[in-house]
Amino acid sequence: MHLTPARHRGVEYLDDRAVPADLRRRSLRDVARSNTLLGGAHALLAELDRVLPPAGGRCTLLDVGTGLGDLPRRARRRAARRGVDLVAIGCDVSPALLPGGNRYAAAGDALALPFRSGAVDFVVCSQLLHHFEFPGARRVLGELHRVARRAVIVSDLRRSWIAAGGFWLASWPLGFHPITRHDGVTSVRRGFVAAELAALVREATGAAPRIARHAGYRLTARWTVAGSGA
Repeated sequence: MHLTPARHRGVEYLDDRAVPADLRRRSLRDVARSNTLLGGAHALLAELDRVLPPAGGRCTLLDVGTGLGDLPRRARRRAARRGVDLVAIGCDVSPALLPGGNRYAAAGDALALPFRSGAVDFVVCSQLLHHFEFPGARRVLGELHRVARRAVIVSDLRRSWIAAGGFWLASWPLGFHPITRHDGVTSVRRGFVAAELAALVREATGAAPRIARHAGYRLTARWTVAGSGA
């Protein structure tokens, strides 16, 4: 337990909507590289593999907090290798980031998603939940659950001093922007442990999530929506 700090609120620069769009994109390119190199993309896609239909077909996916849209693009390619035509939609609170290289995109707040209930098959959310205090995180989880028709996948950071220090050290040779370096360490300290994430999902949705730890100090919660048959 001495390797797991108390959850720290902190301040991330990119939470400030006044940050210029070009600087925001610069930092989010670092985040996309981090997803590739440090486990974020793998964690999400590994869980997506478990819910995609095994016999191909067509389905829809919404990525909430999509940033530059790197994860929906990866998800489409991953699904295509399995014969699944995945229609991916990126949703972000910052309209300046959209469409992020994806055909379908929507500007919207994760606390009140601009989609009807059960609008998409799968809803995913990567490294967004830690930006909220627990009450806000429950609201976000409730919105993800409301919009999903079949399943929800949440991927975030597992809180650890090792993860925070490791990111700080890796950020230098990777050439990350100082904002990325600061926000990355703060993000880890805002992250979750398995019991916290499981409790948040249960309280917000009534679902019993499958919690998994992944390489790179990533933590995922995956659950199906009642009555979906998924």
